[in-house]
Amino acid sequence: MLHVNDMTFRHAGRTIFERTTVAVERGWRVGLVGRNGAGKTTLLRLIAGDLHPDAGDVRLTGRVRVGKVAQEAPGGSRSLLDTVLAADSERSALLAEAETTGDPARLAEVHERLAVIRAEAAPARAARILAGLGFDEAAQQRPCGEFSGGWRMRVALAALLFAEPDLLLLDEPTNHLDLEAAIWLESYLKSYPGTLILVSHDRGLLNRTVDRILHLEAERLSLYQGNYDRFERTRRERLEREAATNTKIQAQRRHIQAFVDRFRAKATKARQAQSRLKMLEKLQPIVSVVESQTVRLDFPRPEPLSPPVLALEGGAVGYGETPVLQRLDLRIDMDDRIALLGANGNGKSTLARLLAGRLKPAAGRLTRSPKLRVGYFAQDQAEELDLAGTALTNLQRLMPMATEEKLRSHLGRFGFSADKADTKAAKLSGGEKARLLFALVSREQPHLLILDEPTNHLDVDAREALVQALGEFEGGVILVSHDPHLVELVADRLWLVQEGTVQPFEGDMADYRQLLLDQRRAERRQAKAEARGTNGATQTDARDRRRQAAAQRAAKADLKKAAQQAEARLEKLQRALDLLEQELADPALYDGPAHRVTKLQTKHAEVKAAIAETEERWLEAQSGLEAAGELPG
Repeated sequence: MLHVNDMTFRHAGRTIFERTTVAVERGWRVGLVGRNGAGKTTLLRLIAGDLHPDAGDVRLTGRVRVGKVAQEAPGGSRSLLDTVLAADSERSALLAEAETTGDPARLAEVHERLAVIRAEAAPARAARILAGLGFDEAAQQRPCGEFSGGWRMRVALAALLFAEPDLLLLDEPTNHLDLEAAIWLESYLKSYPGTLILVSHDRGLLNRTVDRILHLEAERLSLYQGNYDRFERTRRERLEREAATNTKIQAQRRHIQAFVDRFRAKATKARQAQSRLKMLEKLQPIVSVVESQTVRLDFPRPEPLSPPVLALEGGAVGYGETPVLQRLDLRIDMDDRIALLGANGNGKSTLARLLAGRLKPAAGRLTRSPKLRVGYFAQDQAEELDLAGTALTNLQRLMPMATEEKLRSHLGRFGFSADKADTKAAKLSGGEKARLLFALVSREQPHLLILDEPTNHLDVDAREALVQALGEFEGGVILVSHDPHLVELVADRLWLVQEGTVQPFEGDMADYRQLLLDQRRAERRQAKAEARGTNGATQTDARDRRRQAAAQRAAKADLKKAAQQAEARLEKLQRALDLLEQELADPALYDGPAHRVTKLQTKHAEVKAAIAETEERWLEAQSGLEAAGELPG
């Protein structure tokens, strides 16, 4: 189906592929792996025809429809459902022709083809895919332009899956998904009817969805049978065999060289020495793939604290008077490993910010150990990096009193050599930026690490290094992640964040995955029952009820969006207010210029006024939701 023949490709003076060859047969499910920056995305673009090789070729045999997620997220006024349906260009063209053609014979052909491609079932299939990726019925009727970039990328993924290309190319498809949507996608890909090439750093996804691994390293492609675990084992065994063989060859070379050095000058041994020299030339070491530098992560060891390090009784947290989460009774010790489960928007990040001290409880009693230090890795923390500064200066900015030796030593714990420490952050890879953030959040030897999606931009090896580092860390860990493999290996307790509160989940990740799949099946059964007009209702009545319910949910969705926007602005304003109050509380400020004090006081008043105005907007949205029968949180 796909043949890469002796291909060479260069970009900006760098060789990405050098005379590499590989073939992928129809129906194969291939995981494409390799270090960040090795060229995985480039290979997908070469297969899709967006790029062309400098030498060799990339060929598709037969009529093959190739599909990959569009680089630009869909937008505009078209609804999510219509956007996904439009991805089937044949169906759309046939439906348009059925409305315009005046030829009865052609009309019959069109309807026959529509029946063959099961066009009547398309809306239900599109809706199921959107639901699996986190869009309820109301959201599916809203315009694409109302959603953020991350959610619109989910729509692009839904459109690609709906189109069902013969060759499906997926590049890190779980990057924009929460854990729940990632689990659904994994289930969907297991039964995908076409050929799949999947780029992913999620070991669990690769283990459960692919049957071959295509490894990209040192400008070459190597194909392995089996899933990721089998690939890793096979490759390790091959490297060990090559290393053992090379050791034997080096021993033989030393022995022959010793004979030549000893007898080269003796006439009686000259011919033998010459023969041994020829033998020596033939004993070349095996050219093997050199192992890349091992990724290193090493969180510093905190001093022990008496339990609990943090406790919350009858707590609530939110933005304004109405909480996002309430009825919170939580306790955290230094040996806890806790993962937060729940769909996006349920409050996982809000809870993480509360535990990190970024938000104050709206109710209840929060008790912290007086010496507790928290390292908080936020999803958007990369935006706080000074891209013009180096890794060293970014750390120095947060630790101005530390010596350069101490700063470099700390960066070394996270794989930053002297050269890398002096590299500007803008030139670091996504994985290197993530490791720099780990170094920044752990600079004060935290007792508790709170990690909100820490694996974004980390490759498989870096994720494994994170698993190992967290296993060796002697403090507590609170984890929010869409990577089930990370959750399974790190967490020993699961907290489910849903319906405005937090409860322990009694089970493991396999139980949670099964719970989600059971819920989806129940929802599909309910949808089918509604479509059949159960309880004596006609299908028309059922459709009318659903349209009315969708309109009501759309109105609620608009109010929810307004509330969420206000929440986000309140959080930013509160951080700005905290910083201003810290500066105004500094006695040294008042020994300086008076205009500086006046400026800060004016800014303080402006921020407080903005907070009051934003809280008013948030309360209006919440009042609308309550009036519509929507419970807070």
